Amino acid sequence: MAEDEQKDVETPESEDTSAEGPEASAAGPVAEEGTPSSPEGEPTSTPPAEEASEEQPQDTAPAEEPADAPVAEQEEPEGAPTKEPKAEKAEEKKKDVIPGADLEPIAVEPEERPLSAEEQARKEAEEEEQRAREAALVGDSDDEDQAASRAPAKIEGDTRFLATGKRKNAIARVTLLAGGGEFTINGRPIEEFFPRPLHQTTARQPLTITGYEGNVDVRVRVHGGGVSGQAGAVRHGISRALIEVDPELRGELKRRGFLTRDARAKERRKAGLKKARKRPQFSKR
Repeated sequence: MAEDEQKDVETPESEDTSAEGPEASAAGPVAEEGTPSSPEGEPTSTPPAEEASEEQPQDTAPAEEPADAPVAEQEEPEGAPTKEPKAEKAEEKKKDVIPGADLEPIAVEPEERPLSAEEQARKEAEEEEQRAREAALVGDSDDEDQAASRAPAKIEGDTRFLATGKRKNAIARVTLLAGGGEFTINGRPIEEFFPRPLHQTTARQPLTITGYEGNVDVRVRVHGGGVSGQAGAVRHGISRALIEVDPELRGELKRRGFLTRDARAKERRKAGLKKARKRPQFSKR
């Protein structure tokens, strides 16, 4: 009887230990998986420190990778500046080099604009004066200098030679007299009537070329037009009067264009325009 009682007493303990065994073994992996609680809602029991230390190296041991496996690139944190030394150097070189520094400059010659009537007269007067100075220094005998070097014809007594010159709207009536080179226009000296040297040279060109400057007196009555037109009219009238004095001067004066009446004038205004060709401003809106 005593043995039977001992067996009855021992059986529950063995059942308890057997029950505790599987629960303990099951508790280890559950804790490793990291589940917060058991399905029944009971808190899971952590394994002892010795068992955890023994199981950890087995589970966390790194797997051996093959030698041929590609090495994973290290991921850089977001926002970190990317390193591009070659690109930065190239950009610095580009900044240092001035664009187009290696190109050769091209010399662009300015286009010559057409000369106006006043500029053309000034140019011709300067060229004639320069040729006269060179001829006087060098002593060349050209055809142009022959007319000037030839002795001018003398005007006898009170003989007068009259001629009319025109240019634009100006009309000049010229009278040549025997004298010492006095030049009056409308009762005033030429320097006072034509203050600009250009107009003075234009009016005196026929006398300078033919050599009559300083040998005859010139009296002019001019009206109409502007200053430039009046100077052209005086030149035209003097040229015509010189032909009356010496007909041999016709070829030289004709060649220079002094005997031709310059027919250029202001163009008439057209209907619908402000001037001859100027149109009113166009407004799109």
